[in-house]
Amino acid sequence: MSQSERDQEPARSDRPESATESEWHSQPLEAVYATLETSEEGLDPSEARTRLEREGANEIEAGEGITPLQILLEQYKTALIWVLIVAAAVMAAVGHTIDAAVIAGVVIFITVFGFLQDYRAEQSIQALKEMSTTYALVRRGGEKTEIDARKVVPGDVIFVESGDIVPADARLIEESNLRVDEAALTGESVGVSKEVGEVDEETSLAERENSLYKDTVVERGSGTAVVVETGPETEIGQIATALEGAEERDTPFQAEMDRLGKLIALGVIGVVSIIAITELVIGDTPALQVFLTAVGIAVSAVPEGLPAVVTLSLALGARRMAEKNALVRRLPIVEALGSVDVVCTDKTGTLTEEEMTVQRIVANRETYDVTGTGFDVDGEFRRNGEPVDVDRVAEVLRCGMLCNNVDLGTRERDGDTEPTEEGSEERERTYLGDPTEIALFVAAQKAGFDHRELADEYPRLGEVEFTSARKRMTTVHETPGGEPTAYMKGAPETVLERCDRELVDGEIVELTDDRRRAIEGRTEEFGEDALRVMGFAYRPDVPDAQTREPDEDVEREMVFLGLQGMLDPPRPEVPNALAGCLDAGINVVMITGDNAVTARAVGEDVGLRSTTVITGPELEGMSDDELRDVVDDVDIFARTSPDHKTRILQTLQGKGHTVAMTGDGVNDAPAVKNADVGVAMGIRGTDVTEQASDIVLLDDNFATIRDAVEGGRRIFDNVRKFVNYLLSGNGGEVTMIFTGTLAGLGLVITPIQVLWINVVTDGIPALTMGVDPAAEDVMDRDPRPPEEGVITERIVTSIVGIAIFMTICLLPLFTLNYFGELIPGYDVTGALLGWSPGYEVGRDLAQTMVFTGFVVFEIVRIQAIRYRYGLGLFSNRWLVLAVAVAVTLQLLVLYTSTGQLLFDVEPLQFVHWLQIGLAAVAFALLMAIFVKVQDRYFERY
Repeated sequence: MSQSERDQEPARSDRPESATESEWHSQPLEAVYATLETSEEGLDPSEARTRLEREGANEIEAGEGITPLQILLEQYKTALIWVLIVAAAVMAAVGHTIDAAVIAGVVIFITVFGFLQDYRAEQSIQALKEMSTTYALVRRGGEKTEIDARKVVPGDVIFVESGDIVPADARLIEESNLRVDEAALTGESVGVSKEVGEVDEETSLAERENSLYKDTVVERGSGTAVVVETGPETEIGQIATALEGAEERDTPFQAEMDRLGKLIALGVIGVVSIIAITELVIGDTPALQVFLTAVGIAVSAVPEGLPAVVTLSLALGARRMAEKNALVRRLPIVEALGSVDVVCTDKTGTLTEEEMTVQRIVANRETYDVTGTGFDVDGEFRRNGEPVDVDRVAEVLRCGMLCNNVDLGTRERDGDTEPTEEGSEERERTYLGDPTEIALFVAAQKAGFDHRELADEYPRLGEVEFTSARKRMTTVHETPGGEPTAYMKGAPETVLERCDRELVDGEIVELTDDRRRAIEGRTEEFGEDALRVMGFAYRPDVPDAQTREPDEDVEREMVFLGLQGMLDPPRPEVPNALAGCLDAGINVVMITGDNAVTARAVGEDVGLRSTTVITGPELEGMSDDELRDVVDDVDIFARTSPDHKTRILQTLQGKGHTVAMTGDGVNDAPAVKNADVGVAMGIRGTDVTEQASDIVLLDDNFATIRDAVEGGRRIFDNVRKFVNYLLSGNGGEVTMIFTGTLAGLGLVITPIQVLWINVVTDGIPALTMGVDPAAEDVMDRDPRPPEEGVITERIVTSIVGIAIFMTICLLPLFTLNYFGELIPGYDVTGALLGWSPGYEVGRDLAQTMVFTGFVVFEIVRIQAIRYRYGLGLFSNRWLVLAVAVAVTLQLLVLYTSTGQLLFDVEPLQFVHWLQIGLAAVAFALLMAIFVKVQDRYFERY
């Protein structure tokens, strides 16, 4: 919907107002009906159409992303781009059309390449969205009708069941065993059981059991509800709307590149002004010549290739990260990863598999370990490390599969939905149901139970449903012997209270008080290890009256079978990845909605630093100063809300940390948006969070974050290398021209020659430095301080020092080849070489020597810079090729008529190359000495 269309919409405030409207969860249903002017029969179709026109479509606009025009305009935000545009305009104004065309070509390349990269990233984000239309089942005019979910309006009565996405915020009217996954909104990893009724006005969002919320998912059961809010007015919509006004944060690198562009612009103006004034005051040079000299210096000072090299390097880095499942939405953020020193991560699905797995079983008064994780049905049952016969645990596993409502569904392949083939469950199964029941289902499969065969052998006769009040579920089955049997699962305490016997080694024995205490103790032990524990029991002598429509009376005189303890296990690659982050000086903080015991156990498993835990209620009781004092020592925040996440982020940033924040639900979007690096989950993530992020993890894996940080550091090293390389080269050009001008030598190198060096013979090798391999110590260093930019004091001294050394080594080449003799009647060159060179001298030749000398010096310089990072000459084959191309192009300029005409050069003879070679050796020696001096006063990089 366009902005103009929204502006023309009637305001939502036209809806009849009520004092109860903001507290839908705490009002009686009759009051809700009255406020919405509806009933259990729903709305009349004509009234629904009227409300749709008044309220607007039930959709959230935040996921549309930015337009191509906005992406294009983003490319022109840096000062350096505008410096190049002005330089091209000046060159065109004085008639140097070739120079102007070259600079204009560089600008076009930079903007087009940057646009294409950002546009592709945005398109990839859009491709992650759900393409199909969501439908909702509503009652209108007393009849059930399926409609486009965007047409749902306040007052509609909706119906939901297992697997449905809730279309709008609603108040429950009826429910049957209803459980909803609200992780996208509240961050809770465990589904919420829903009940009809009223709750206190102060009840938190996560605890409103009588309400449903847009874009949450029904795990099981069914329900009927009346819609109270739609579109932007829903809880999710309000979060998305709040994000629209948030400003896009520039990365430190963006700010520095912009600052660098402004400094270069000021520097160009200053140097040009000084030289122009000097020429006019102390010399008799014509004004036009002074202007052309000033233009030449300005061109030499502007690193035309720098924006292109930076853009390409970031783009190549983004592409490598995409190959490792990290989709970059903004190019500059690639570099920002290198300075991250705190990663705030979710637990479920990022550190863990997001697949509950049975890990321990108590049966026959013994404890067994279960191997295998997630949905993998390959696993063993072990006691004291040794495999045991599955018969030892068969009864408790059979109970877990029979007293279970999991279905094996279908799998989507290449956009088509195909049924799961018989006998191919391991390859294509899709489990539909509660995560806890899926874990029990898979555990039984590990023991060889087949759900279809078991259902045929033990057909279900009836069920007593699970409720949050009962905390247990019972199903009645006909056994192969024809005897009806009840199977129960639930919270251990609720199961034990219904048992008076237990099964031990095939015999039913009395359940004594001592045995009850032993079972309760084992349950506590499992809980301390963060296992979610379920108890199991059966009743072999079900009365006939309870076989078809069983009720709670069937849950008496049960026989206790055992316990199953399950946990969402850590991803196997996470401990190593997390250890790599800690070794790199990056602290990892887990922020989760789960309880503290579970969070601490996962933290210990993955290797968090200290597993110090602060819970949400504790956090709320702390002042900002108190939180600031302890935040660096806390690794886990448990039972948190969205507001807690943002507060933790702001506290860390306030202490000078560069923070990467992960998130998947809409509730995470504000924190992700305001983080230095916002990371969204591509599998579990919502559209709103993806749009708020800088990076989307396509595999939702913490290890990918670690790889992305390493990639960011590598890219920053490469950026720093070629910034050093290009700016020191430009500094040498400025110093050489400045010195030659003050010495009365005129232009020692022409503007077009400078452009050629900056864009081609410098630019091509610099581009390939963007794919330099990482230094061996890239993840052994501490994170770069946020205030430390690309250009350090060492690089500044390098730029000054290299500029001086280039001038010292190149100015004699110009002088010797311009005058031919420094002492009248004495051929200095001939005397030095032992023979008369026999060539004509003049400005063109002298400029050619300086022109080619710069190209050779830059090749020497590039390897000197790389050597400090432990990179050998042939560690980057693309750089070797680039140097070869640059040398070849330079030779074509020198030895072809077209090159000689365009660049005003003379072909060089052997003696000239010998002079350049000797000068290069001197330059290399001066650099080596200079680096040794720098090592005494500066850090390595």
